[in-house]
Amino acid sequence: MLATPLLLLFSTSLVQGTSYHPPVSPGYGQWAAAYEKARHFVCQLTLTEKVNLTTGVGTGQTVGYSTGIIPRLNFRGIAGDDGPTGVRGADYSSAFAAGLNLAMSWDRELIYMQSYANGAEHKAKGDNSVMAPVVGPLGRAPEGGRNFEGFSPDPYLSGIAFGEAVAGMQASGAIAVGKHFILYEQEHFREVVEWNDWHAGPNITEPYSSNCDDRTFHELYLFPWYDGVKNGLAGVMCSYNQVNDTQVCQSDHLLNDILKGELGFQGYVTSDDGSQHSGIDSALGGMDMTGPGETSPNGVSGLGESFWGPNLTLSVLNGSVPEWRLDDMVTRIMASYYYLGQDEDYPELNFASGDFDTYGYEYPKAELDWRKINDHRDVRKNHSAIIRKVGSNSAVLLKNTNNTLPLKRPKQIAVIGEDAGPNKYGPNGCPDRACDLGTVAMGWGSGSTNFPYLVDPLSAIQQRALAEDTVVQYVLDNWAKDQIDAVSSQASVCLTFINAISGEGYLEVDKNYGDRNNLTAWKDGDNLVKQVAANCTQTVVVVHAPGPILMEEWIENPNVTAVLFAGFPGQETGNSIADVLYGDVNPSGKLPWTVGKRRKDYGTDVLYEPNGLVPQLDFNEGLFIDYRHFDKHDIEPRFEFGFGLSYTTFAYRNLRIESVPMKATSSLPSSPASSTTGPTICPSTSLNPSDYTFPSTISSLTDYIYPYLAPSMTVTTSLTTPTVPVERQTPQAQGGDPSLYDILYKVHVNIKNTGKVPGQEVSQLYLDLGNGEPKRQLRGFQKTMIQPGDKRDVTFELRRRDVSIWDVVQQKWVEVTELGTNVKVFVGASSRDLHLRGVIPAR
Repeated sequence: MLATPLLLLFSTSLVQGTSYHPPVSPGYGQWAAAYEKARHFVCQLTLTEKVNLTTGVGTGQTVGYSTGIIPRLNFRGIAGDDGPTGVRGADYSSAFAAGLNLAMSWDRELIYMQSYANGAEHKAKGDNSVMAPVVGPLGRAPEGGRNFEGFSPDPYLSGIAFGEAVAGMQASGAIAVGKHFILYEQEHFREVVEWNDWHAGPNITEPYSSNCDDRTFHELYLFPWYDGVKNGLAGVMCSYNQVNDTQVCQSDHLLNDILKGELGFQGYVTSDDGSQHSGIDSALGGMDMTGPGETSPNGVSGLGESFWGPNLTLSVLNGSVPEWRLDDMVTRIMASYYYLGQDEDYPELNFASGDFDTYGYEYPKAELDWRKINDHRDVRKNHSAIIRKVGSNSAVLLKNTNNTLPLKRPKQIAVIGEDAGPNKYGPNGCPDRACDLGTVAMGWGSGSTNFPYLVDPLSAIQQRALAEDTVVQYVLDNWAKDQIDAVSSQASVCLTFINAISGEGYLEVDKNYGDRNNLTAWKDGDNLVKQVAANCTQTVVVVHAPGPILMEEWIENPNVTAVLFAGFPGQETGNSIADVLYGDVNPSGKLPWTVGKRRKDYGTDVLYEPNGLVPQLDFNEGLFIDYRHFDKHDIEPRFEFGFGLSYTTFAYRNLRIESVPMKATSSLPSSPASSTTGPTICPSTSLNPSDYTFPSTISSLTDYIYPYLAPSMTVTTSLTTPTVPVERQTPQAQGGDPSLYDILYKVHVNIKNTGKVPGQEVSQLYLDLGNGEPKRQLRGFQKTMIQPGDKRDVTFELRRRDVSIWDVVQQKWVEVTELGTNVKVFVGASSRDLHLRGVIPAR
């Protein structure tokens, strides 16, 4: 029998720094050669050089964020930048579609292609690492501000997308830094100073704590990370929040036991800007690199201080942090560098993040080293074609009465709504895209980038209408009632654009502090649709939004004959929408979440007011978020998870389940990193504090983080070095137990295109695993192009992990068939349109 899922297993001991485990020793499989190179490199370093590589030098440098350099070995450090939608703070780079749209596409190939292109642009700009892709937040609450950066509240869809994004990005040669690990599900109360000083609410003393049971943690929030680590993820960013009242970036259980142990993660863990809350505890807890480098649990940059830097040097000298742990940090960082082949002809950093001048100070606060800081290198290549394809293939057609779409050479079109046109200040006219002016093609915050251009929908529609001799009139003011009436009453078809937006918590728009305050359309969007529909019998609604919006005020209006959900498609948004409206692309997107009828139908929400000095965010809903919650409580959604229409129709037939013969799982090779004499890799030749004071031969720069001790620093060496086992923990393979990826079953179905035009169908497989699990949960999908009248055989492969649940007592995945459970199998076009059914019998 399975134990209660309410068992909490996350240690809080590191709050006091009283216990920890040594990190997992990686270095086998595809990583073996990288670790050998890394060890050779680390063994050449002095203590301060090791510290330099772990510590972000601070935000004083204009040329990207970077760890410290090793001049003696001509090593420039590790440079990185934010990157879910492109190179942040750069020019001549692309503005890609959001992670939301990648999930809406349900297209593995497109996810891989865009991620490769994104990584290639970072590499061409000289970034070693990309702070992307995003799988945290997962999307527990639809109002969550950064949900659009990730994929879906469904762990399987998010896992497949995350794995493909990691593989694509790292195939370009750039390090993918997956974020944010873990249970970072809202923006409110994520940082103390951000909330206390910038917002109007009651003060807090610590970031919020996400309180989650172990089974929910594994089956929902950790589930996608398996896929990323399995595909070679080389970096992880630990998150702002606490988990069960322990700060994530110093959680021995989360970083060492789970990430580096259970999942077999081989790379390095870095902090976010402001997520590090300690020096010694974060080092012992499994963090390997600091972000921009401040001491800030408060998010204040550029202070020239750090929890690490000289403090880490001091901690090694006084015995608070064993030197083997410092060696492990540096080795992990350098192994990731070598794993991606960055020691061979990697481009030099050639841009200054956020500074577009050609010449400037490399260290502006010190006004030192005037030089060329921007090459203005154009790295876009043909990536606009990929972005346009992602946009059109991710658009979700929600309603299409009497085949209103595709447009059939209408005599006159009315384009109505501010979201159809350009921002009067330009596409980059608002800081980090934090405004709702003109069309919205991305959210705001560190998940944004600069648009090289932005094709607004009105421009793209006018271009198409010109070729067809169609009259186009438009109104781009949502409150211009008289003009809207006049234009909409004349048109054959009225294209009405509405939106919503969200973003990161350091910025607010209309009192939305990152998270959305509501799920309705912004800028009076509901009334805009109703006004147009009162005058126009073919009203087409196009929605740009970071997630679901409520549509009940107008969705059943008979004059609202088509609805297209476009998400955040990036720079080609207008062209992508026009491709679908005019039928050049048959819509094939599907919802990666549920559109409910009422806000309360979701069962989860953002915590908007602190419920204590340390806000407590309790995940009492357990496994039942989004469609799982709707199914459990028999709530009728407006549009269910996985729903999306096409300009053609499909028929499902002939489900067949095949049991795959078991193969012996190969044993793991021994780790070359293990040691019988102790975990120290390359001890320093001297631990004499006087050897590590600030050299008299150099002058310190303002706000630059150095590893040297100040002359005033004293070292007390009487501290007891933490006791650790000599032998390291046996590592898992990357992605965890290899047997979890064994294919146990293949499910075959036949799909026929019964319509008149070619189309892609996203067929979906759901399982009922019993044992207190949701009634249906996604465990397979395939996107298949089918010509009219043709049939295609589609096969879903079920891994052992797909038919297993987490046993909190045994602390492992258990196949439900071994628990005596028959697994119900459903295949169809959405989570509630399931044409075929079958059973996998208990063993």
